[in-house]
Amino acid sequence: MPEPLRLLQVGAGGMGRAWLGAIAANPDVVLAGLIDLDVPLARAAADEHGYGDVPVAASVEELAVRTGAEAVIDVTVPGAHATVSVDALLRGLPVLCEKPLAETVREGLAMVAASEVSGKLLMVSQSRRYFRAGSAFGRQLAGLGRIGSLFCEFFKAPHFGGFREQMPEPLLVDMAIHQFDLARKLIGSEPVSVYCESYNPDWSWFDGNAAASAIFRFADGTRFSYTGSWCAPGLETSWNGRWRASASGGTAAWDGDGAPEAELASGEALTAEVGDEPEEINGSLVEFVAAVRESTIPQTEAHSNVISIAMVEAAVRSATLGTPVAIADVISDAHAEAVAAVQDPTLNAALQAWPDVLKVVGLTS
Repeated sequence: MPEPLRLLQVGAGGMGRAWLGAIAANPDVVLAGLIDLDVPLARAAADEHGYGDVPVAASVEELAVRTGAEAVIDVTVPGAHATVSVDALLRGLPVLCEKPLAETVREGLAMVAASEVSGKLLMVSQSRRYFRAGSAFGRQLAGLGRIGSLFCEFFKAPHFGGFREQMPEPLLVDMAIHQFDLARKLIGSEPVSVYCESYNPDWSWFDGNAAASAIFRFADGTRFSYTGSWCAPGLETSWNGRWRASASGGTAAWDGDGAPEAELASGEALTAEVGDEPEEINGSLVEFVAAVRESTIPQTEAHSNVISIAMVEAAVRSATLGTPVAIADVISDAHAEAVAAVQDPTLNAALQAWPDVLKVVGLTS
């Protein structure tokens, strides 16, 4: 058996502590160091999880060489993902980055360029892809023929406090990427355009738009309809949302938590096959380790994941303009912005060398 992969984790906050637990539970990895701008916080988090002998520091630079680190887990706030992940990649370390890859498509493309320049893997942890029941739902859909319509309803009433309640588009920007990204996996095609309306009910405790409805058109003709709210008390859905798909051979439904159900056009039930694979961030970590060791491309490799960020950005743009927005336009505009903004000459050259950014990220073939 190979030696455990030596990891540096950057970020020791709430989500960072969850990742410390995932690392501890996985025999194929070992924590080599914990990094946070708040070094005492990092020390406390390491000690709480049984890592009293693991060094802590304020930067990757301080620990990368002396710990023999082989990869980085980026669990910083979204605004720091680009800085932390690019730094790690250019130091020769593959990166597993918490979602979202970046706050903007422009930043995401710069991170993709860093992955190409370094030759190292950049993967995003889209934890909703790793629910066993959700994977069973996907297998049912595969047995129902071509999907015509996919629906997701998401209704929760969280009182976060802090920055989320002050964001202009809290639901779309902070939450909907989970469902948008999962729709890509379930449909097995890529989005073409979106029409979205976002709004804020008068009883909302959010400053920005805490509710939205969006309909995406996919390249294979499927329509994905998303309706959600973060100010919907009573009869709340799962954090995964409530899903239904209408396909040529029948219908499938998933409540976001339990086993899904499906019925063929003949009226016969299609049994759900729920596996026992690792879930959520544990599943992300398993796929990342395998990809690093075997040089394979994971399902949420950064090139492709840019499309999920573009879905969010396109939905926000559509809600602002009141018109449908093409996903390709969002990515093309972001590429031009990245070329104009990225100062690092090597990364800028990589961005400019792309003959077609839509092909680079896999939106077109």
